[in-house]
Amino acid sequence: MAFKIRSSKFRHIYGTIPKKDLCYENIRITRNTHDSNFCAVNPKFLAVVTETGGGGSFLCIPLKQSGRVDPKTPHICGHAGVVLDIKFNPFNDNIIASSSEDCTVKVWSIPEDGLKSNLSEWIVDLHGHKRRVGYIEWHPTAENILLSAGFDYKCVLWNVEQAEPVNVISCHDNTVFSMSWSQDGSLFSTSCKDKKLRIIDPRMARVAAESPVQDNLGSRSWKSVFLGDTGRVFTSYHSRFCDREIAVWDIKNMSAPMRTEGIDNASSILLPYYDQDTKIMYLAGKGDSNIRYFEIDDESPYTHYLNSFITSDPQRGLGVMPKRGCNTDRCEVMRFYKLHASKNLIEPLSMIVPRKSSVFHDDIYPPTASLIPSLSADEWISGQTRGQILMSMLDSTLSQAPTITTYKAVNRPRPEGSVSTQPYAGETTATTNHRSIPASLRNIKQLSTNEEFVSIKNEKSNGVPVDTPDGPMSPSGSNTVKKVWSPTSPSKATTNGFPGGDNENHCRLQSDRFSPEFFQAYLINRDRTSTTSVGCQGTDLCNQKGHSVTHVKKVWSSPQSPAIPRWFGETPTNEAELRKAYFKQLEEIGSLKEQISLKDKRIRQLEEEISMLKLPVAGAESGEGQSEC
Repeated sequence: MAFKIRSSKFRHIYGTIPKKDLCYENIRITRNTHDSNFCAVNPKFLAVVTETGGGGSFLCIPLKQSGRVDPKTPHICGHAGVVLDIKFNPFNDNIIASSSEDCTVKVWSIPEDGLKSNLSEWIVDLHGHKRRVGYIEWHPTAENILLSAGFDYKCVLWNVEQAEPVNVISCHDNTVFSMSWSQDGSLFSTSCKDKKLRIIDPRMARVAAESPVQDNLGSRSWKSVFLGDTGRVFTSYHSRFCDREIAVWDIKNMSAPMRTEGIDNASSILLPYYDQDTKIMYLAGKGDSNIRYFEIDDESPYTHYLNSFITSDPQRGLGVMPKRGCNTDRCEVMRFYKLHASKNLIEPLSMIVPRKSSVFHDDIYPPTASLIPSLSADEWISGQTRGQILMSMLDSTLSQAPTITTYKAVNRPRPEGSVSTQPYAGETTATTNHRSIPASLRNIKQLSTNEEFVSIKNEKSNGVPVDTPDGPMSPSGSNTVKKVWSPTSPSKATTNGFPGGDNENHCRLQSDRFSPEFFQAYLINRDRTSTTSVGCQGTDLCNQKGHSVTHVKKVWSSPQSPAIPRWFGETPTNEAELRKAYFKQLEEIGSLKEQISLKDKRIRQLEEEISMLKLPVAGAESGEGQSEC
């Protein structure tokens, strides 16, 4: 029988250890036994959880600051308990989230040039778990969506932009050991102590698929990872005989795994790291000194062992560099930052594909995830799903951008004679031809900006614009006013995720029109926030006679640096005022919860009355099922 050797361009991947001056020494890495990575990295910063005497803190230093780290280096120290997990925002290298034993998740903003002093002021503080929060994961395609899993058996989906939970998933009967998003972010998988693998729809807060109880699993922690867009999930676990094994599951048929394979009989937990660009799965055990890697295939047997990279020292965890941070000149396809278990040392490990030339190889560097989100938080919550916006590893150009329309028109009843928001003669060609740009890119928003146009019909009455239901409008008499809305300004609640305006009875919302130059400005100047004064631009608006159309552009602008919310007229300047603001916020939250409970009660009453109204006619004649409304 002929023996066929499987062909693979990644068969000869090997790992390299850098020189000592490229490592990070003298970092007191945490000794916590939790099974997270304790490390996060991106092309700008390296963050690692450190050992502290009280509370929780972690270190965040510029990536280029290698060598011996000063013991007095500033830390991020705002948690009251030990930090258990940290993750960088995939769309903003200066934003990092952390979870802790104090039952909170906090989001921090790192200055562009790094920390100059200890950072204790967060930009978002998320409260919702009743026990420690062990794992957090950012959404892969939607902006400002964060998922957290706590030891209260709950997974909470957060809208970081609004600092509020979107959904609370309470389908687990025991501790959640891991969670992983699918490539488009429509589902996520969880592994649980009850020995079940679950596929969960986060927007519906329900289980989409569930495996039976796996009797062959041991009692130790086990992990699950989505295999890109294949519809399969990879798991690593200990069997009841204490052997380490891996398995591949099809989410369409969860009755049994498609493939199981034994690894060895070591006691440490296997942590999986999947590279969706090269389809290679890396396995690193806590306390092991080697990294195994497998190639994932679409055909049976689905996993193919390639090789192992063996080092001399055991690892506590690994930080994974995003693919856009890898060095293509060296044919580097993956870079890990190894936390040494026995030393205060962090060591970058490069996984390299051997090639003779140093030119760009597009066969090992397909388009990878970019810094631009495909959806805003409100778009994703409303039910839209879209794949990642990809960029070329050669020149960072967008190569596979979705072209699906992203904005949702708000249809409001318009009285006769009301004005339209069609372009007029004074508009530029770039504005009138904005529809030629893909809708998905046209509606991309940064973490700090959400824009919309509102057309308000008004007339002058003693110098004050007043709404009028009808009347002729002159396009040439239109004026543009730009308003700035900050998170601290009062606004009406709306269904589209934007703050309400002052006059909403005769408003028509229209999605923002981005110019083609926006995309380069987004990547180059994403951290800059444009400041705009509120008021009349020139004297023509205030002295305008007759009817006019005013185009109001509202901009949501987040602070460049952490700022305390303006609960009173001014920013609290001392601890006493801050406490007052805090307790006032608690009172408002309590009041809102009470209103919600009353509304829920009223909804149940109305549902009961509706069900009674649906009773047969005989019941209605006898007086049953009559509504008192």
